[in-house]
Amino acid sequence: MSKYDTLWKWISKNDSDNFNLTFDQIEKIAGLPIDHSFITYKKELLDYGFKVGKISMKEKSLAFEKIEDKNNFSI
Repeated sequence: MSKYDTLWKWISKNDSDNFNLTFDQIEKIAGLPIDHSFITYKKELLDYGFKVGKISMKEKSLAFEKIEDKNNFSI
């Protein structure tokens, strides 16, 4: 079980194909602070049909994008 499972499940249930979340929103949903390890863990999101798009340090937000075919993706 990943420390970000709660976040991944929330994202997979989202009705939007592409959306942004702020770092604060992510921390509230995940129930823990976002840290540098997020870069490693973000690969797990592929199993939920989404990927992390643009990471904006200036806006402190992440873009999430729905994967058309989970078996045919690129990182």
